Amino acid sequence: MSKPVLLTLCGSLRAGSYNRMLIGEAVRAFGEAEVIEGDLKLPLYDGDVEAKGVPSSVQALMDQTSRADALIIGAPEYNKGISGVLKNAIDWLSRAKPSVLADKKAVILSAAGGRTGGETAHFMTHSILTQLQVNVIHGPLILVATANEAFDEEEHLKSDFLRNQVNDRMTRLREMIG
Repeated sequence: MSKPVLLTLCGSLRAGSYNRMLIGEAVRAFGEAEVIEGDLKLPLYDGDVEAKGVPSSVQALMDQTSRADALIIGAPEYNKGISGVLKNAIDWLSRAKPSVLADKKAVILSAAGGRTGGETAHFMTHSILTQLQVNVIHGPLILVATANEAFDEEEHLKSDFLRNQVNDRMTRLREMIG
């Protein structure tokens, strides 16, 4: 039996991103899988660009999404909303024909420096994905507040409570993709 394929999408491009660390925690909790890190350094969505042909970087992400059994999405919060990087990637992915998002399983995680842990970005990302028929795995929101204090030097969550939430969600994801 082949390993499940997980595509990770981090809405922050920063190398030391807390959302990237949180995705890493989720991948470790999931267990054995082929993990593909989606590159979200994409041109801004523009219908005129699309009409001339889908850029190769976008096509690569569409192909990775199509191949993936599930998505693990790190949704940072910028100015009380979804990051432009993540929204742009979703906008491009929504243009694939046939859809690469419909019926895809996904987990959304959010980490932010503030006290809400990226709650607004999490809700916005969930709302967008639901409209695109993505099966977001429900449960208590996984929100890491004051993220600058939440990870140790090896980029693992310090909190047993948060680690257990991530473990539970990844167990559900593993069960859903069989």
